[in-house]
Amino acid sequence: MNNSDADWTFGGAWPYEPKWFDTPQGRLHYIDEGPRVGIPIVFVHGNPTWAYLYRRFIKAVTGWDFRAIAMDHLGFGRSDKPTPADVYSISLHADRCEALLESLDLENATLVVQDWGGPIGLTWAARHPERVSGLFVLNTFFQRPVGEVPLPAILKAFRTPIVGALLVKGAHAFVKGFLFRAGLNDPSRLTETDKAAYLAPHPTWSSRSGILAFPRQIPSGPKGPISDFVAAEGANLEAAFAGKPVKIVWPMKDVAFSAETLDGMWLKAFPHAEVKRVENAGHFIQEDAPETVIPELMDFIGRTHKSSEGPK
Repeated sequence: MNNSDADWTFGGAWPYEPKWFDTPQGRLHYIDEGPRVGIPIVFVHGNPTWAYLYRRFIKAVTGWDFRAIAMDHLGFGRSDKPTPADVYSISLHADRCEALLESLDLENATLVVQDWGGPIGLTWAARHPERVSGLFVLNTFFQRPVGEVPLPAILKAFRTPIVGALLVKGAHAFVKGFLFRAGLNDPSRLTETDKAAYLAPHPTWSSRSGILAFPRQIPSGPKGPISDFVAAEGANLEAAFAGKPVKIVWPMKDVAFSAETLDGMWLKAFPHAEVKRVENAGHFIQEDAPETVIPELMDFIGRTHKSSEGPK
């Protein structure tokens, strides 16, 4: 099954009209649902997922007449999947995200980010804080690491030359091993339809270059291009949102981002942030605990935009 002949509705689980945005490196897919005059809620995914990760969230916010926007990074979902690794640098991902969101001319947006969606999506907020009224942060990073970054054994394997390519591009282990198993507290939460939706974007070796590029860019410590990037953009975000609403919802069983990232980095950068710790959720908190995260998001949006009237 390839991009052209897949049933991208997945039996109605993803009933959204595809939209497209051209960039110098390839075409991006995104969805834009709900009334154009509604308060925009922007969802940014990480690796190896796509906008499908937020399917329940999109349904929830559009049910309250908010506007939901969710993009697929280059190399993910229905977006183009170039083979060269250099098109998947974090700075280029961030630039493409910024260009797409700027094309929509959004105002008073709430930004929802997780995993690599943090450095990518929060860059837009840091560069255009006048467009964003609040940040809803799931497990991610946007600050320079203070020391050596401990990595799970599986992520170390993905970073290894040759072996990493065989695992990620050959065996599709990032999806089948991490997304379907190690990254979840309760793997049974994923249905067969969900698994099909996550497998559909990357049917071949060559289509998985974007998945492999992400773990190879994880900073190993305070020095390096990604550490420098998040430090610079993160400082701008910290200054711009010191007086704006920030909510952090953190899975306590994440094998990639520990509680130290929350306490030692996020809460130092945003001491005024509200925090919800979710005990029984792993890395993909949107799959493990939607019944917890979605009400937290709706409450946050409702308090940030007090004029919202509620469900129709």
